[in-house]
Amino acid sequence: MPPVLLDGTMLAKSIEEALKPRVEAVTRKTGAVPVLATILVGSDPASATYVKMKGNACARVGMRSRRVELPDQTTTDELLAAIGDLNSDVDVHGILLQHPVPRQIDERKCFDAIAAAKDVDGVTCLGFGRMAMGEPAYGSCTPAGIMALLAHYEISLSGMHAVVVGRSPILGKPMAMMFLNEHATVTVCHSRTKDLPDVIKTADVVVGAVGKPEFIKAEWIKPGAVIVDAGYHPGKVGDVDLKNAAAKSGAYTPVPGGVGPMTIATLVRQTVEAAEKAVGIGK
Repeated sequence: MPPVLLDGTMLAKSIEEALKPRVEAVTRKTGAVPVLATILVGSDPASATYVKMKGNACARVGMRSRRVELPDQTTTDELLAAIGDLNSDVDVHGILLQHPVPRQIDERKCFDAIAAAKDVDGVTCLGFGRMAMGEPAYGSCTPAGIMALLAHYEISLSGMHAVVVGRSPILGKPMAMMFLNEHATVTVCHSRTKDLPDVIKTADVVVGAVGKPEFIKAEWIKPGAVIVDAGYHPGKVGDVDLKNAAAKSGAYTPVPGGVGPMTIATLVRQTVEAAEKAVGIGK
């Protein structure tokens, strides 16, 4: 059988359509639309593009995005003050601090300053801990989007060996916990993993989250494995050599059009959920 293409673009559009009446319900009850506040520190062009894409997604479902732009020389205390203002603003339902921030800022301290009720990007230690323990929390958006995509295509993870290549706090680590919560056996690999190709060859599911273009080679992939490529690099390539690996897989996410759209759709969905909770409707 040919491999299944895990179409994140199609599913993200479906999610957005389903969110529109929920946004309208919040607006009818309060007279105001849900708001996602996005904080961009500095002038990194890629970060600015990502923030713009997230704002466009909000607009598509009828939400509003409030852009907070701070200069490159912003201090940790100044950023904490901006987050505090948004935490206390009842008109703001979700807060996104765009990663990465300039070097002089304590990013972890600032992430953890975001109120749990508004942590729709799933970046706080509290949110990670609750998610890992199976308690209600907003999941980190990229791994949560991956889980939604796998569920949509009815890919059961129970009993599978999932290998996550990468251990970042907003992708690799939460991805591993989400897989574990779905009864997969999980191996997390990183720069110091010995015999990495041999480890990947044992995987039923491979997640490329290492941040290096086409780092994971086709010959490392077991025939029939599910490939989730969470990377994106110039030339429209990911962390996996999909040109050669996709054909031998059981299913794979394309680059672009796989994981990326699901990350943004998850952010918007979790903001809508936060708005519903804030006004006492919905789940």
